[in-house]
Amino acid sequence: MTPTPSPALIDAHHHLWDLAQRPQPWLDDPDLATIRRTFSPDDLRATATQEVAGRRLHSTVVVQCVPDVPETEDLLALAEREPLIDAVVGWVDLTSPAVGDDLDRLLAGPGGGHLRSLRSLVQGEADPEWLQRADVERGLAAVGERGLGYDVLVRSHQLDQAVRLAERLPELPLVLDHAGKPDIAGGELAGWEDGLRRLAAHPQVVCKVSGLITEADHKSWTTADLRPVWDVLLSAFGPDRLMFGSDWPVANLAGGWNRWAATVDELLEGCSADETSAILAGTATTFYRLTRTDETLGSR
Repeated sequence: MTPTPSPALIDAHHHLWDLAQRPQPWLDDPDLATIRRTFSPDDLRATATQEVAGRRLHSTVVVQCVPDVPETEDLLALAEREPLIDAVVGWVDLTSPAVGDDLDRLLAGPGGGHLRSLRSLVQGEADPEWLQRADVERGLAAVGERGLGYDVLVRSHQLDQAVRLAERLPELPLVLDHAGKPDIAGGELAGWEDGLRRLAAHPQVVCKVSGLITEADHKSWTTADLRPVWDVLLSAFGPDRLMFGSDWPVANLAGGWNRWAATVDELLEGCSADETSAILAGTATTFYRLTRTDETLGSR
């Protein structure tokens, strides 16, 4: 008898870097000293052992770290030979007149079939209307024309940009990274909630439940600190528009993959089997068009 496949757990947001191959200048921050080393897929396998709702890690989406096309090329080539990685969120210069050619080269290159979305480091942009720049919008149009999505990386005070992006490019699939980085440590959630709910009103937008523990107090956070954010996310997006992500190895700054997974397991109490499946696998599978799954996953 063929064994019944176990339900899948998909980590929709993690990073990898090899410091011997490619520098990561952002790691020069003294507060990041504990993660200033190389992290490989084998490291992720070794650390990600905690089950969530009875599910073990099955496949992942790896996300760019630096604004550098060669890094994206490396990640695509890695996804081609690494069975754990099912999709890549890459980077191109959206402001470049050659953005379409750059995307076409990535898609045609080694592992190009794993490119599912692009991301810009908007959280570090000083321009409060960066996502509304004409050259950026032209670049995002090129992304959408190639059937790709866009990962929105903004801080809570930048959510207005994301809302305007969703309004101006309604056909572009968007996923909000790290739930828009609510200020959990500071407890200032009202402005974040307002922006998040306005963004969630746009049906082409989904949201990653990721990166929350590093927005809380790294040393003393508890599940109770995260629950108000969790409740807002469930209310605003619904479970069928949320996806689990670890933000590993950045998550190591505040407890690591297993502690975050155990926390999500606790937060999921009260969700139905279908709601749990959506958050842990279904939404990510649909948005990123994933293929390496052990179960048949319904569309959101």
